[in-house]
Amino acid sequence: MSHTLGARQAQKQKTRRALLDAALGLLEEQSLSSLGLREVTRAVGVAPTAFYRHFRSIEDLGVALVEEVLGSLHPMIRTIVSTTGDGDERVAQAVELIAGHVDAYPAHVRFIARERHGGVRVVRGAIREQLALFAGEVGEALASDPVSLGWEPEDLLMLAQLYVDQMLVTASALLEAVGDGAGERERVVRDAVRRMRLIGIGRAHWVGGG
Repeated sequence: MSHTLGARQAQKQKTRRALLDAALGLLEEQSLSSLGLREVTRAVGVAPTAFYRHFRSIEDLGVALVEEVLGSLHPMIRTIVSTTGDGDERVAQAVELIAGHVDAYPAHVRFIARERHGGVRVVRGAIREQLALFAGEVGEALASDPVSLGWEPEDLLMLAQLYVDQMLVTASALLEAVGDGAGERERVVRDAVRRMRLIGIGRAHWVGGG
């Protein structure tokens, strides 16, 4: 009996995985608000009723995608905030890590770039929640940096949000540069480094208040 239950659970997880992968693939060319349930189940080869064993709705599937897609960013964020070296070196390493993530997970980046301001409210909210978690992680790392001595918590969070926003902008720009040649990619990387350096300069001269 336990073997049968284990096999059923494994099949259920396999189908759920297939639905998520199929949806992510279909979302390469469209937004979540235009994605149909039957379109997803047809791509997997299961009956539409099987969808509801895993998700309540397409919106629910979208939230699951957000958690999975942005969850894959946590290791990169932790690596970025733990890098050592001088300011310019750390910025260069951060941009290199972002570029590597875009190369490894282009569909993830495209999904977030499109749905962050897309038409599905609950998915926009899920993205905001995940990005707030990222900002919290970055803020904790910034708080331990000597440069942040005496900073107010809300200022640290504001700085963390600037860095997270810039990471997303950089990832989206790198994705758009795919297929435009090495020169365009180098330009995007160069601009990203300059912007992050500018944030760092502002940080060094921030006095708070206001």
